[in-house]
Amino acid sequence: MAHMNDDALFQRLTKERDVLSVSQLNARARSLLEDVFPQIWVEGELSNLARPSSGHLYFSLKDSKAQIRCAFFRQHASRVRIPLSDGLQVRVRGRVSLYEGRGDYQLIVDSMESAGDGALRLAFDALKSKLLDEGLFATERKRPLPTHPRRIGVITSPSGAAVRDIISVFGRRAPFIELVVVPTPVQGRDAAPQIVRALELADRSDFDALIVARGGGSLEDLWPFNEEIVARALAACKTPTVSAVGHETDVSICDFIADVRAPTPSAAAELLSPDQQAMLQQVERANRQLRQCMRDRLARDQLRLDNLRRRLRHPGERLAQQAQRLDDLELRLKRGIRQHLSKLGQRSERLQARLQAQHPGRHLTLLRQRLDQLDQRLPRAMTQTLAQRRQRLDGLAQTLNVVSPLATLGRGYSILFDLQGKPLRSHSDTRPGQRIQAQLSDGRLALRVEDNLDAPHTLPLLD
Repeated sequence: MAHMNDDALFQRLTKERDVLSVSQLNARARSLLEDVFPQIWVEGELSNLARPSSGHLYFSLKDSKAQIRCAFFRQHASRVRIPLSDGLQVRVRGRVSLYEGRGDYQLIVDSMESAGDGALRLAFDALKSKLLDEGLFATERKRPLPTHPRRIGVITSPSGAAVRDIISVFGRRAPFIELVVVPTPVQGRDAAPQIVRALELADRSDFDALIVARGGGSLEDLWPFNEEIVARALAACKTPTVSAVGHETDVSICDFIADVRAPTPSAAAELLSPDQQAMLQQVERANRQLRQCMRDRLARDQLRLDNLRRRLRHPGERLAQQAQRLDDLELRLKRGIRQHLSKLGQRSERLQARLQAQHPGRHLTLLRQRLDQLDQRLPRAMTQTLAQRRQRLDGLAQTLNVVSPLATLGRGYSILFDLQGKPLRSHSDTRPGQRIQAQLSDGRLALRVEDNLDAPHTLPLLD
């Protein structure tokens, strides 16, 4: 999208002006953010990391109080070598922008590094800028190295590989030069003050040149040579100095402060040992530095070109975005209408079902059906109950008839009672002339005892 005139774009709105549309507001906000924050460094914790198939990375960068959405496009994300995961503390470089379609405030990332190394790198850049402003890197203050040195001080660890390399080179190229090792720790928190004391001691010891050396390592390992006190002590030396800290690709503050920077400790020894190839080596080193500077400059220009290309949008791209947004809105509208109609239909069905379930007519019909069922069951139950009771009564009557004395009387037997109604069980319960009663099956007889014999009489069986 072509840039509007800044005065027209950000002119204050007055009561007489028309109200901005949402798209106009987002366009102005995006242009303002991109102009005010063209490129910044931000440190935070990775979260919500997403890796779509396009190769782009999307994540949030947060601290204890806030977070910001970030987009890391494939052409830049492919250069990151550290493993990325949620919770990782990182430092990113990018530009602040705004996605107009959603009004999302975001950071477009073009570089990322681990936060630990990034913090040291920022401190390195800050001290470098500070000392540069003070003129400590100026070429005018650099002193030439002696052409034929006789006595050289080597400030390094006496047990490290750097001192062995320096001694080996001098032994091969200039064994007549006196080497004096000024021992000092070259790594750790307490190394910087001791390096300063070693520099001050060596500067008072009448050396033709001083070599500050140590082997390669990480930025943290080389950090004592990036301390301000070491840089200022090196700048204060009256003796010409050579910085040989780390490998060729390592750069320290001491490299900028010293009169000469050597890519390795062995190269420092070669610079100070007389040799016909010294000038050729110096030219080659300058050539490498020039190529490195050119690569850096080309990389910066390419990055700037990429930023400008991203900001310059073709009208066709904007039309395609609008068409895509229109299609998206149409699909969302249709989906929303279908969902709403579906919800209304489901709700209507639920209410209809509840109405049918709670309708009085249906309740009365159910009660009437139950009444009919009970009305049909009652006669059957009464008939069945009466039949069961009648059957049981017949059984009890039969049982009672079997054990009843009346049944016995009906077979021809009788029961004798005295006049008081007491049953007579033995002939000894009577006396001659006594009046008694005999109970038959169909009535009673009044009797008088003539005699009560002891001898039993045999009675015939009755049918």
